[in-house]
Parts: sequence; structure tokens; C-alpha cells
Amino acid sequence: MDYQNRAGSKKGGGGVAGWSETNADRRERLRRLALETIDLEKDPYFFKNHLGSFECKLCLTVHVNDGSYLAHTQGRKHQTNLARRAAKEASEGKVGDAANAAGISSIQVRKNLIKIGRPGYRITKIRDPSSKQEGLRFQLQYPQIGTEIVPRHRFMSAFEQRIENAMENKQFQYLLVAAEPYETVAFKIPSREIDRRPGKFWTFYDKDTNEYFIQLIFKMDHDDRC
Repeated sequence: MDYQNRAGSKKGGGGVAGWSETNADRRERLRRLALETIDLEKDPYFFKNHLGSFECKLCLTVHVNDGSYLAHTQGRKHQTNLARRAAKEASEGKVGDAANAAGISSIQVRKNLIKIGRPGYRITKIRDPSSKQEGLRFQLQYPQIGTEIVPRHRFMSAFEQRIENAMENKQFQYLLVAAEPYETVAFKIPSREIDRRPGKFWTFYDKDTNEYFIQLIFKMDHDDRC
């Protein structure tokens, strides 16, 4: 075979690299260089999901490797979103300074935490021995709850939620219990008026066992009194 007229090549060589090989080599060299100067762990928008992919929490994009993420951070979309976020934070900072000067406390923005699953729970049907009123007692376990976090609860009507058909479930209401970093859980209970007198309705959080108790007693309906 004649190698004389083969530009840039000599006998025994691998040939001239094509455009795709050159581009891949350039990206790899830039990736290694960037990793030496940039610490991804300190990037507030960098997140590695459970599939091993990399996500940009600012732009809501997914990348197959760290090199792709680094290239994204230098792109127009990421830089534009960074500028918008900086402008928004600057504007909110001015509003916050004005509120503090006027003696108004600013609202603390809650940070998004990674949820670790649902808590364990136990539900017991109860009846008041004296009034014969029916009720429920909830016991929820939060073994990995934060040290300064206390579980919270609220009641939601069927027309507030967006999971089930409201008209088909209007005879029910929902008891929501939240405690970070656990997922918020909802219990579907009868849409009856709750007796909130002392001793009838109460909540208790045991910090020693990280258990949260809720007891509620329903008011007696007219049919129950008869």
C-alpha cells in the first residue's frame, strides 16, 4: 500500500484523527482541567440523583456525566438563569432591608430538603367511656427527625386536595401530618365535626422516642343522641 501521498500519516501510524475524535479529546481535556479548578460539591445547584445522573437544580436539566454538567454551567441558559437569580436576590435583599428598617421581620424562606420516606404509624379506634363518642388515635414514628423539628398537623377538606375526586369524597376530610425530612402523610377520616374540648382533642410529641400522638373525638350526631 502506498503511504507516500497520505497527508499527516506515516507507515505504522494510526492515521489522522477525525473531527469527532478531536472534539471528544478536547472535551475530555477541558473536563479534567475544570475538575481541577472547580469543586462541584460546593455548587449549590449541583445534584446527583439516585440513578447516577447529574442534575442542575437551577435550570432543571439532567446530564449523564460531570463533564456534561460543567459544559452546561458555561452555556447561555445557565448563565442567563444565574443572572436572573442574582437580580431577584438583590431585589429581595433591598425589600428585606427596607422591612427591617421599618421594624418588620422578614419571612424566612424554607430550604428544600431531600425526603427520606414516610413515617411509620398506627391508628387505633377509640370510644369515650362516659359520652360514648367515637374517635381515633394516631401514633407516628419519626426515628430520624431533626433535633429542632416538631411535627405539625392540619385538617383539609375534600375540596382543598387535588388527588381524589372532591364530589365523590365530600363525606371525608384529611388529616395531614408533616415533619422534615419525612414526607407529609395524609389520613382520610370521616367529615364529622371534631370535639375540641380539653381532654377530647390533644396532640403530644415525645422527644425521647420521637413519636407523635394525635387524639381526636368526633362530636355526636343527632342520630347518635337518639
